Amino acid sequence: MNQALPKETSVQIFLIDCHEICLGGTIEVLHSQYPNATILTAQTAENALHQLTISQPDLVVIDIYIPEKPGVMASTNAGIQLLRNLMENYPNLNIIVHSAHIKSVVRIIPEIDAHTGGFTVADKTLSTKEMLARVDWALQGLTHTKEIKEIYAELELKPEWHNLLTLAFQEGLQDKAIAQRISVSERMVRHYWDKLQNALGIDGEELKNQGKNLRIITQIRAREAGLID
Repeated sequence: MNQALPKETSVQIFLIDCHEICLGGTIEVLHSQYPNATILTAQTAENALHQLTISQPDLVVIDIYIPEKPGVMASTNAGIQLLRNLMENYPNLNIIVHSAHIKSVVRIIPEIDAHTGGFTVADKTLSTKEMLARVDWALQGLTHTKEIKEIYAELELKPEWHNLLTLAFQEGLQDKAIAQRISVSERMVRHYWDKLQNALGIDGEELKNQGKNLRIITQIRAREAGLID
């Protein structure tokens, strides 16, 4: 069984967070557990990828709500894409997602399952003790994504559903254009909507009877589940 690393161990930790206050606070917490740690930082996905080409950290601590590059608004899409890049290019890298947006990690559960390095998640509302425990687990090469796996299992998330959400709510396409983009019939697109709405606990007939916009409710529920920004 893997053992927790002693405090005197010298480790290199790469912290990715776009908020100065959060960066400072997290550095302080990490140093309380690993006083000899070398801590590198980045505030954008672009800078993080650049630094990883010249450093070999033992652990990446990432808030997935970050900008892609300087001058661009932060989004979970940028953080999720960065995570994908990290797992694809550094399969043994130990990672902890430390964020207020951990639900969004549900989008990449298959990639996490295939990752051979440690991978844990820690909501920023967790206590310092709980957060540091998950740092230790990740450094030991362990995986802890229980909260996210429960969401994933409940939704029975299908890749085509996420594609549907992206095309509809991020690219603004209607069903006919979505059908053309993914090379299926409009009827199949409507079938995807029905399945997705059922998974999100949306009663389409009831909402229609109440005069509510089904597509808007779907967008809201999908955002609450972490499936879209």
